[in-house]
Amino acid sequence: MDRRAFIKAGSIGGAALAAPSIAGASTLKWKMTTAFPPGQPFYSTGPGSLSDFTDRVRAMSNGRLDIQVYNGGELVPAFEGFDAVRQGIVEMNGWVSYFGAGKVPAAQFFGAVPFGMSTQGQNAWFYIGDGIKLWNEVYEPLGLVAMPIGATGVQMTGWFNKEINSLEDMKGLRLRIPGLAARAYDRIGVDVKLLPGGEIFPALERGVIDAAEWVGPAQDKILGLNKAAKYYYTTGWHEPTTVTELAINKAAWETLDEELQSIVTNAAAACNLISHSWGEANNAAALKEFAATGTELRTLPTEVVEALRVEMAAVYEEMGASDPLFKKVMDNYFAFKAEHDVWATASEEVWHSQLRDS
Repeated sequence: MDRRAFIKAGSIGGAALAAPSIAGASTLKWKMTTAFPPGQPFYSTGPGSLSDFTDRVRAMSNGRLDIQVYNGGELVPAFEGFDAVRQGIVEMNGWVSYFGAGKVPAAQFFGAVPFGMSTQGQNAWFYIGDGIKLWNEVYEPLGLVAMPIGATGVQMTGWFNKEINSLEDMKGLRLRIPGLAARAYDRIGVDVKLLPGGEIFPALERGVIDAAEWVGPAQDKILGLNKAAKYYYTTGWHEPTTVTELAINKAAWETLDEELQSIVTNAAAACNLISHSWGEANNAAALKEFAATGTELRTLPTEVVEALRVEMAAVYEEMGASDPLFKKVMDNYFAFKAEHDVWATASEEVWHSQLRDS
């Protein structure tokens, strides 16, 4: 196996493979901004995080590509890293594409899709279907290259300071929620807000907002959201999985040789898998801790979920009618989902049903 093929083979499950030293090879110093607060497992630190990604790239390239991470607000404001990459101020940005919904509506399908696919289905669409190809088609006019670098799995509906028993209880509720789901919430009378992660706790604690969703138990615990609201709701209708986006300035990307491009791609794929695994490994303990310390665990009423399903369908139809690129990505996504659902129904759905009955 020659050296380049060996690097391409990579390592997803364990430590990154270090490349042999290259005499005279120069070091590229890159900068990555993120939308996430410092010290946040999954996003900023630990297995599968953006810092894990940069460590893997550094090790696999034997230091040829050295990427410095700047968390939300450290170099630019949390939601301005995307534009910083477009302008060539930094080479990379890590966030979720729905934070830029106003700039590129179609890109939201690469972040979180209400009533969409699970992590398994989303990754199948990315890596085997047309997902990543469409992602780069959407970003081509912006001078960007993109790929998945993290996946949360199913998210929680969020933290509420009052119990939700009916659709009427949602009206006027001030809820922090990003992305396509915010449009459906708005249509049932919710007052939707978009806040960076670092601003959620103080806003919820001080009553600036009445409810907020972030990710899942393990990440929500780090933000201390269980200390700011009593009721913790599931279902993950709004984000069956949420994908962290790695956006790269295309001009900078094209300066990398084939080997470095392969290293970046493989390190991102590794973190996409490992970040999801981190959540799966840690969410149960956090959920049990919440239940033991006074959090009221609830399921969003069926009446509310069904109303959101109706409104979400209308949102998709309206946005597809007004934006051909949005419609192109949407149609491809849901065609893939329809095919994947056949297998998911025969496998995961049956297995979960049997598990609940056992």
